[in-house]
Amino acid sequence: MAQSIDEQLDILMRGVEYGDDQLYEHMRDELRKRLLTANQTGEPLRVYCGYDPTAPDLHLGHTVSMRKLRHFQDLGHQAIFVIGTYTALIGDPSDRDKARPLLSQEQINKNTRTYTEQAFQILDPDRTEIRYNGEWLGRLAFGDLINLASNFTVQQFLAREKFSERYETGDPIWLHEFFYALMQGYDAVVLEADVQLGTTEQLFNIMAGRKLQEAFDLTPQVAITMPILVGTDGHIRMSQSIGNYIGINESPASMYGKVMSLPDEVMENYFNLVTRWPPAKIADLMHKLHTGTIHPMACKKMLAWEITDIFHGQEAADAAAKHFARVHQQRELPQDMPTHTLHEPVKLVDLMAEQELTSSKSQARRLIRQHGVRLDGEVVEDIHTVISPNQTQVLRVGKRRFLKLLSPSH
Repeated sequence: MAQSIDEQLDILMRGVEYGDDQLYEHMRDELRKRLLTANQTGEPLRVYCGYDPTAPDLHLGHTVSMRKLRHFQDLGHQAIFVIGTYTALIGDPSDRDKARPLLSQEQINKNTRTYTEQAFQILDPDRTEIRYNGEWLGRLAFGDLINLASNFTVQQFLAREKFSERYETGDPIWLHEFFYALMQGYDAVVLEADVQLGTTEQLFNIMAGRKLQEAFDLTPQVAITMPILVGTDGHIRMSQSIGNYIGINESPASMYGKVMSLPDEVMENYFNLVTRWPPAKIADLMHKLHTGTIHPMACKKMLAWEITDIFHGQEAADAAAKHFARVHQQRELPQDMPTHTLHEPVKLVDLMAEQELTSSKSQARRLIRQHGVRLDGEVVEDIHTVISPNQTQVLRVGKRRFLKLLSPSH
């Protein structure tokens, strides 16, 4: 049985926030009109969201808008997954207290290669249009940029929270950062978008798209914005550059373990934004947490299993749960840890970096100083430690990384 327009609206507006009740009602009303027109004409809505390839992998934070895109697809609409091969040259300044480092086109192209495959873990390939905004942004002439910029004032940009904070403190605001909203807004023009998705921090950019669509004699798109997903630190937006992320391509054990490490106070944020749970179940869990009738650890295990199941399936989620219990709760060693044979003495920091237990030697030294490295269960305290190929040893880095060190005779 087909769902009514009101039922569709309830699905599509679930979790949407603007920080303004009046704007919420206005956008809900606009979306209702678009849905009614689509129902009458049989023409699906064109719904888009952009993702800048500033790092090689998508993470859980990206999936918040991707799941909303999937909701539109499930109701028969066309999803447009835009890979920001040109906007990534600048990087969205919406949540930044300083300019992002500029990426080269080579770095962006390298990061782009994995995005489509990862996106189809959530989106329906048959109803997904993949676009790269370098297709049209790369063809703009300087006169085109002047025309786009003429629709905005400097005051409008300086009124944005992060820009105003930087202006007040005297921190630099680079001119190219202003271009980002123009570029994202022009995406909406070229795509003739009916709806654009993003986070609450991107509302200015999405509204810039509405402004430019009007300037090009198009009907302004509906803005759909959702709260940000907090990173594993519990405070800052999930980001690969910060390192507080959970990648959707991570192993089941790593994904499960990272969720289990989340601070208790961010669980509701994750319940609402990255699970498949209905609102009634989330409300019941939050009630039980507040009244103490369920332990936070038990609740977090449910969350970790749910997220791991979404990306890896039930069998992998069950195995990850058992792995976590064995290694982190029962303090046993994992059964499937990787091995490395030592043929000669080696500095511990060199070994950790070479075996990718850390991203660099400096990170290895930092973890040792923080007592985050153990050799056969004993905390390593000396950054100059040298390991000799004597007998089988187990190296543990942080909570989740293990390496069995073998002697040449094994």
